[in-house]
Amino acid sequence: MRHGSKSPADEGISMIIDLHTHSIKSDDGRAKVQNYCQWIKTRDIPIDGFVLTEHRQFDFESDYSALAKEFNLIILKGAEVETEYGHVLVFGVTEALTEQFNFSSIGLPLADVIEKSEALGAVPVPCHPGRPRVGMSAHLDEYGIPKGVRIVETLNGGSRNNEDDIAQSMAEQQSYLGIGGSDSHIVSHVGRCATEFSNPVHSEMELVEALNAGEFKAISFKT
Repeated sequence: MRHGSKSPADEGISMIIDLHTHSIKSDDGRAKVQNYCQWIKTRDIPIDGFVLTEHRQFDFESDYSALAKEFNLIILKGAEVETEYGHVLVFGVTEALTEQFNFSSIGLPLADVIEKSEALGAVPVPCHPGRPRVGMSAHLDEYGIPKGVRIVETLNGGSRNNEDDIAQSMAEQQSYLGIGGSDSHIVSHVGRCATEFSNPVHSEMELVEALNAGEFKAISFKT
C-alpha cells in the first residue's frame, strides 16, 4: 500500500485504485500482472491497486491473490465489453452475469448491458467516452442520450487531445459521476489515471459498493 503495512481503510484515509488496466489476457495487452506490481513498487506509483478489465471477457481462471499479498496491492478483476455506444467497463462480474449476454460480442446493446448488469449487482461504466468510434460521445448523434448511465470514465490515461475534456463536459451536462483509469496495455502506463475512494475497497464486492455509494473522484497523475 502507499502508506505502509496497514491498509488505507485501517488508517482512515482514502484508497486510490486504477480501475482500467489490461494484461496479456487481452488480445492487445502486453503487460504481465507481476510486472505491473513490480513497476508500481519500484517506481513508487501512488496507487493502492488496480482492476484488470480484459477485453470482451471476464477472466475467471486467473488467481492473483498471491501477487496481491506479495506486493501488498489490491488486484481485482472486471471486464471491458463492446456496445453500439462504444466500450463499457463492467465491475462486479459474476458467472450469472456472463450467462446473460455474450461478453465476446462486439455489438452488444448498451441498454441490455446496463439492465442485466444492474439486475445482478454489477456496475456498468462507459469508458473513454470522448474517444472517436469506441467512445459514447461518438454515437450520440445517431442513437441519442442512452438511458441508465450513472457513471462514466472521465479521466483515461490513454486519452489524446481533448478526449478527456469531452468526457468531462458530457459528465457535467448529464450529471454523471466520473472515474479514472489508466487504460494501460503496457507496464509503464499503469497508474496514469485512477479513482480515489472514500470507502475501503479490498474486493470486487466492496468496489461495487463504493461505486454505488458515489463517494469517489477521478484523479490524474499524467505529466
